[in-house]
Amino acid sequence: MTKHRTTTPATPETRDAGAPLGQEVSEPVDRRRALAMLVLIFASFMDLLDTTIVNVGLPAIQQDIHASPGHLEWVVGGYTLAFAIVLITGGRLGDIIGRKTMFLAGVAGFTAASLAACLAQNGDILVTARVVQGAFAALMVPQVLASVQALYKPKERAAILGVIGAVSGMAAVAGPLLGGWLVSANAFGIGWRSIFVINIPIGVLLMAAAVKWVPNTRSAHPLRLDIPGLLLVCAGLFLLVFPLVEGREAGWPAWIWAMLSASPLILTLFVVNQKRRMRRDGSPLAPMHLFAKRGFTSGSIVQMCFSGALAGFFLILALYLQLGLHFSAMASGLTLLPFTAGAFLGSGVSAPLAAKAGKPLVIAGALMQAGGILWARHVIDAQGGALSGWDLLWPLTLAGLGLGFLVVPLVDLALATVDVRDAGAASGVYSTFQQFGAALGVAVTGVVFFGRTHHGYDPGTMKTALLAAALVCATGYALAALAGLFLPASHHTHHELPDQEEPAALQPTP
Repeated sequence: MTKHRTTTPATPETRDAGAPLGQEVSEPVDRRRALAMLVLIFASFMDLLDTTIVNVGLPAIQQDIHASPGHLEWVVGGYTLAFAIVLITGGRLGDIIGRKTMFLAGVAGFTAASLAACLAQNGDILVTARVVQGAFAALMVPQVLASVQALYKPKERAAILGVIGAVSGMAAVAGPLLGGWLVSANAFGIGWRSIFVINIPIGVLLMAAAVKWVPNTRSAHPLRLDIPGLLLVCAGLFLLVFPLVEGREAGWPAWIWAMLSASPLILTLFVVNQKRRMRRDGSPLAPMHLFAKRGFTSGSIVQMCFSGALAGFFLILALYLQLGLHFSAMASGLTLLPFTAGAFLGSGVSAPLAAKAGKPLVIAGALMQAGGILWARHVIDAQGGALSGWDLLWPLTLAGLGLGFLVVPLVDLALATVDVRDAGAASGVYSTFQQFGAALGVAVTGVVFFGRTHHGYDPGTMKTALLAAALVCATGYALAALAGLFLPASHHTHHELPDQEEPAALQPTP
């Protein structure tokens, strides 16, 4: 009996770089696609792992290389800020040059930056390595979901996107636990550096596997690069985030306020540039007409606010547990586990309800997260130095449930009124809001937290700092709930999207 082989007409969008146009691809397509997606999804896992693994290693980094509070903020926020800025351009480069080509470039740069981070002897070098790492991750990750669009028909994509969602959840669980174990066990005898060194062999294997199995798909009609737009948004966001991180240590001099004042001016120039670019060739980095859709604007604000609150709270909680209460890195990672378990449970509960009750779920999810943070804040205040990980079990579980309630319906609601022709651009802009929100949340929370730790890291000082900064995070969730009021009602979703077409998928939120 011969094995069934699937044949697919080769097109500019789906053919392998080596297959001539018009020639049918006679390889076992299903197997080749599965191997390609296995490689790509594992790279996505590595990126998501790297965003969650670092928090539990920050106290060890601070003690070993005497990193300043600003360095610690940049180690987390610099990665996400660079990722946010380069994300859309990384996707377009893959459409133009080839997704395999850009994926290999991204993995190679990510791996090299991981080596630089591992070898860093001071905070400046480590921060630089993390920023470079985030930029190359933004070349790597968009190729994963773009390849799903290129290699699978719309009706086939749900299963693959489900796998990607599950993998992102695994990364959220594995990051704190793996990071905690590596640091606590002093893996390889190099302490915190092991959280970066593990990327090196994985990166090498991924490149070898990608060369063998990942096809070099391209877009049949790629948009042009928008370099002026990229430079303007990079400058505008840098002028906003840099002063927030560095202003406190610098004593808030006049030049810090000048940078903050310049940021909205540069971002206004960016908006003008984007409108002009749209009129000229239709390839702006962020099409401004998307924001005329109330649902898209409110959905992006919800995403930005809750991402910032999430990133900010887990940064300060990890620092408080380890520097203030002297938890081990492993104990700190285990303390965060109920949040992830709650998120899994919340996602499962909300999935069948999302189609009919999406908007209330988003609002309820944001309020549950705010409530969980305030509950955790109360427990930390009441328990003081006697706090254990078990004390935070239920508050963090509640916050995790809220995350699951919020993220499942949010993407569909945010993109519900976006024309299918703009779905890819909207997805990229929406993901950029997510990453920028995380960077901004770390910066703003850090201003409040580290502004109260200048007397040292004794338990009392650290607790005071955490209690103040946690209110910032709770406010972020409250703003997300407020923005959720302006989302479209659930019965309006998908009314503009034809059955045969689907919007480009988004990077899952861990």
